[in-house]
Amino acid sequence: MSDLRSAVEAVLPGVRADLERLVRIPSVAFPGFDHSHVRRSAEAVAELLKGAGLPDVKIVSTTAPDGTPGQPAVIGRRPAPEGAPTVLLYAHHDVQPAGNPAEWEQDDPFEIVERDGRLFGRGAADDKAGVMAHVAALRAFGDDLPVGVTVFVEGEEEYGSASLEKLIEEYQEELAADVIVIADSGNWDIGHPALTTSLRGLVNAYIEVRTSTHAVHSGMFGGTVPDALTVLCRLMATLHDEKGDVAIPELIRTEASPLDYPEERLRAEAGMLDGVEFIGTGRLVERMWTKPTATVLGIDAPGAQESANALQPYARAKVSIRIAPGENDMQAFEYLKKHLLAQDVWGAEVTVSLDQGGLPCVIDATGPAYDAARDAFAEAWDGVRPVDIGVGGSIPFIATFQEMFPQAAVLVTGVEDPDARAHGPNESLHLGEFARVCLAEAYLLRNLAPKG
Repeated sequence: MSDLRSAVEAVLPGVRADLERLVRIPSVAFPGFDHSHVRRSAEAVAELLKGAGLPDVKIVSTTAPDGTPGQPAVIGRRPAPEGAPTVLLYAHHDVQPAGNPAEWEQDDPFEIVERDGRLFGRGAADDKAGVMAHVAALRAFGDDLPVGVTVFVEGEEEYGSASLEKLIEEYQEELAADVIVIADSGNWDIGHPALTTSLRGLVNAYIEVRTSTHAVHSGMFGGTVPDALTVLCRLMATLHDEKGDVAIPELIRTEASPLDYPEERLRAEAGMLDGVEFIGTGRLVERMWTKPTATVLGIDAPGAQESANALQPYARAKVSIRIAPGENDMQAFEYLKKHLLAQDVWGAEVTVSLDQGGLPCVIDATGPAYDAARDAFAEAWDGVRPVDIGVGGSIPFIATFQEMFPQAAVLVTGVEDPDARAHGPNESLHLGEFARVCLAEAYLLRNLAPKG
């Protein structure tokens, strides 16, 4: 206990080596990918948890509500000493697809490359480093864990956690804990830790437009017959007002924490081109954390290179709405649908269908567990106290944990920094911050143990 920092430092080389091995497994749970790799990844995680001293480790899965088989998750447990609390440590071992390999600065996105103190590779930060942060803390304690620990490593978070709620229901007794640590977020900046206390929710929808039964000559019929792609573009343009705010008035807007996000820092992190303006109104943190957004994720239409001189009869777009804390995802979908169907662009036939939804969450980060976490972070970051932040992204299952384990304190932490580029090309992990995250988690488990 007195030399926990040295114990963490001693295990870090092996933790890094195991992280690299995990990253080399392309565990993408999306349809169309080889899901045997997700199984391999789960098996690798199970072996890591066994090797970290958890005597009860198993790979589990269930089905989604639509009957689709879920991806394998891993549960590892070690009972609490007499009078000590139980801590649930969550992470996920599935990753986003790598995307276009040409956009990566390395030959293989699933190979680890170190540059300038960072490890590059898909999943290096999101969230295989989260898995390894848990392993690091367990290895540092060895047989002297001062609290009970359950490690729960999910296998389909990036694809929407469709079977997660049912999985938690089936294993609710085994997953019950006094404190839940979700290692799937990030810190305020390099050298400055954070606790995430709010996250936006999500609504993804498909918008389909039809104007005629078949394509026709754009010269002979253009000027009289509308084409579906132009109608779709006009519809998408109605999602924002002239300042860039979402133009669906019913959607909730709330205030964010009193932090200032420097404009130049945001520009650099987002890779914005010179001259490109920010959209929306209000403080930057409100626009990113507590106001709704609307994004056109993709469009089904002929590609520019192979397109013919014809009026297209059909076009489809996928739209993503991020919703503010306090919003209901299904109600937000109805607002979106109502808004789009009210536009009536030249009488075109428009249908709006739900792809997926996810609830936002707000965490009341007060009480002994949060005090223990803040003290642990400050100790690991050499006196720098953590700040409370919001996150514009979504982790809908946090609301599920809050509902199923209402007495548990939920701590949302993570390994990412503002330049981690999770979900994008050249995702990376800052090695110095990762070491602090591992140390902070070990300190947190120590702080949660009964005193005396």
